Amino acid sequence: MPTDQRLQRTPLSYILIRWLFKFVLKVFYGTIVIENEQYIPQRGEPCIFCANHTNSLTDALLNYLRMTAKATQFGKRTFSSWLIESSGALPLKRRMDYEDPGEIDNSDVMNKLYEALEHGDAVCLFPEGMSRYQPALSPLKTGVARIISEVLTRRRNDPNFEVTLLTCSITYMHRQHFRSDVLVTFNPPIKFRPQECPSLLAPQANFRSIRALTSFMADQISAGTLDAPSWDVISTAKVAAGIYAPLGTNMSLGDHVRVVKAFVEGFKKTGKGWNQEGRGTHRWVELDADVSPLDKDANREDAVVSAEEDEKQEDARRHDLAVDALAQDLKDYHHVLLLLSIKDDRIRVGPLARRVLMARIVVRTLWLAVLSVLSLPGLFLWAPVFVATKWSATRFKQTGPQEDVWDEIAQQKLLVGLLSGTCVWMTCVLATLPFAAVSFFFVPSLMWMSLRFMEDAISAFRALTALINLLWIGRRTLLQLSERRQELHRRIMTIAVDRLGLPHDPEKHFRQSGGREKGRVRGNWESNTGYFSIRRRRKRDWNEILRIWPHDE
Repeated sequence: MPTDQRLQRTPLSYILIRWLFKFVLKVFYGTIVIENEQYIPQRGEPCIFCANHTNSLTDALLNYLRMTAKATQFGKRTFSSWLIESSGALPLKRRMDYEDPGEIDNSDVMNKLYEALEHGDAVCLFPEGMSRYQPALSPLKTGVARIISEVLTRRRNDPNFEVTLLTCSITYMHRQHFRSDVLVTFNPPIKFRPQECPSLLAPQANFRSIRALTSFMADQISAGTLDAPSWDVISTAKVAAGIYAPLGTNMSLGDHVRVVKAFVEGFKKTGKGWNQEGRGTHRWVELDADVSPLDKDANREDAVVSAEEDEKQEDARRHDLAVDALAQDLKDYHHVLLLLSIKDDRIRVGPLARRVLMARIVVRTLWLAVLSVLSLPGLFLWAPVFVATKWSATRFKQTGPQEDVWDEIAQQKLLVGLLSGTCVWMTCVLATLPFAAVSFFFVPSLMWMSLRFMEDAISAFRALTALINLLWIGRRTLLQLSERRQELHRRIMTIAVDRLGLPHDPEKHFRQSGGREKGRVRGNWESNTGYFSIRRRRKRDWNEILRIWPHDE
């Protein structure tokens, strides 16, 4: 029987939940950019989808497929528990959740996963094994590779059977903040067939092949997201990227993340406490069952270091010292900007005449007043949602240590925001019952339009406060900061071009490579939609969120 004919019919609850949270995610996050969608297999092709796991349930909602979830999430009288069970997720028992090893039995769940793949289904797994708050990718478990091995073994006599491994790198600019941006990058897939992968077939399946495949997955996922040993490295890399490609550079979110990634790789390999070896190549090949790839690498590294290599090592040491010094100077510069409540772009353009500042302050004040009036009606509707989510997130942070609960803040905000927003919507419909047919559609439309005005109002307020700050900072201080920035820019360009392989002219390069879409709009309809388009680029800075005061996260 053809594989696609054996697929189970998609349950209605799955369709409704997927549609609902697709809408909620688009409201909570300013933009969700998806790259390389062409890698996604056609329906009916067995596929294991794997991604990094930094944002609890939100990661699964971004990639809504048949998935597994920790068994402790099931059977509770909570909305999140109902959501997970209704989506058709399978309960997976983890060792860390049970004191008695005898209670851990995932044989039924694993058999269902095997059958789903054999029937042409797609499953979503997070090989890190748990959601994390820390910025470094956790060591991947070998479970995905073992599942591939088992499925290939079960279908070893079917020459037409193949299973696809599709990894995905998810990057949240600010995972728990309202109206921040998200990048979802699909990586090139790899297809497995029984006759082409003998080292993955039982009983000959060897541990080296399982580990090699797991390492390949880690390489792919890490290459597409910000994988750093500390938040300090990411923060410094973002400052460097902002000076290299300043505010207003016509670049997509994907390009921005890759530039930040380049500086992360440059910074994390140097400096005390920042050392971390690279993950190697991003290619997986069938391994010889008798030869370890580690042995091959060791043989290549046994050569005697020549005088030329000594010189290269000395050059690399000088480079590391220069990068360390640059990183510290960038942190000091960024700290000064935060104290002054201004952005780097204000320093880049140089000091403005007092009359110019006063004129711009007047314009911004008037524009802020207009936007505030326009957003005020909808703000009354949003107020209960904002209060409920803020209260819930604050209480949730107190339930445990940062590393245990902070990765679930976005999930908490999404669920509370959905419930409170629905209550506001239904309350308005009931209060206007004679006109319910109109208010049913008018209320969410008003809330969206007011949110759009509110975004620009907050942006105008931030610009207004920055202009006022420029007045009292003084021309002399601004000139000193400008000279300091020029020196940082010179050093950053040297490292970016000579060491990191970034283009010398980022504005020209990204304008040509990015085209009209800018990573946010696609197609004629979305490209020509107006002010209220959900996917229209509404801000110039990919690090912005819906917050009045500057943030350092």
